[in-house]
Amino acid sequence: MTIGQRIKQARKANNMSLRSLAEKAEISAMAISKYERDLDIPSSSVLLRLAQALNVSMDFLFRPYTISVRLQAYRKHAALGVKEQEAIQMRIQEWLERYLEVESLFPDERRSVNLPVYSIQAIEQVEDVALSLRESWNLGLDPIENLTQVLEDQGIKVGLVSGFEHFDSCTFMADGIPVIVSKAELPGDRQRFNLGHELGHLILDIKEELDPEPACHRFVGAFLVPAQAVRFELGSRRTTLDMNELYLLKHKYGMSMQAWIFRAKELGIISENAATRLFHRFRANGWHRQEPGEALSSEKPLRMERLIYRALAEDVISRSRAKELLGEPLQLHWVAEAFQQDGVAVGFGH
Repeated sequence: MTIGQRIKQARKANNMSLRSLAEKAEISAMAISKYERDLDIPSSSVLLRLAQALNVSMDFLFRPYTISVRLQAYRKHAALGVKEQEAIQMRIQEWLERYLEVESLFPDERRSVNLPVYSIQAIEQVEDVALSLRESWNLGLDPIENLTQVLEDQGIKVGLVSGFEHFDSCTFMADGIPVIVSKAELPGDRQRFNLGHELGHLILDIKEELDPEPACHRFVGAFLVPAQAVRFELGSRRTTLDMNELYLLKHKYGMSMQAWIFRAKELGIISENAATRLFHRFRANGWHRQEPGEALSSEKPLRMERLIYRALAEDVISRSRAKELLGEPLQLHWVAEAFQQDGVAVGFGH
């Protein structure tokens, strides 16, 4: 990728127009347009101003490695505009390039992808698919404590994007690598639902006559809480469900209270009318937007970060390079404080 293409990528990732970048960098919009189209090459001083205006490092502008990102399944609100979608795509591409560059430092750590594909002709088949995937991944029937970690362990790249109100999640394949990206500013139950929904898009081969969205919705519930576990927790037949009961189950299985109601309804544990009454109560109290009680903690992808700290510890990269690859300041101070409390001096080098 050329320097001009990197400038354009960073500008779109920041959702900036040519004019706004020109004003911030104090460079003419015409000049920037020429740089982006590779009709001219910026000087070192101009590159520095552009990097500062775009909040990127000089290393980013000279990074040779590139990967093509084409978003497929896309959970978003109608209000998400074209420019915002471009910004999201550019941010994801930049993050994925850093991730793959980090991974290339340790070829032996490259995870093989374990992602079977299942054909379904009826939505009810999703229940068996969820069980088959759990068996393939050796998950049993217990609650999944950290879904992000499970996905990373199976070779799926998981990322978070912040700053876009109307974006939920997306998934795509990049050079044969499955990638799932979710909105960062979400409570844990909504984040896990997004990850599970996009996983459904990756593994379900859905016949044309079926709507993929309800199928992926059904898959999330069946994967997070298999039917056997639902009946174990709720019983086989109920007239209604208690709010405290739903709250405790949410925190045990990492699935929202409303998703539990859906799950009970689709398995025939409660009637359609009982589910409607419960959903009406949620809406009347505003709980459909923010469920009552303590929110479930969100999950954070950690594999890329672990590899960066490993490279730093083994003197493969410098601290400045680690910071650039991580995309944020290094979080080392808490480690030092912990050792200092034990009277041990810690030096991180570089």
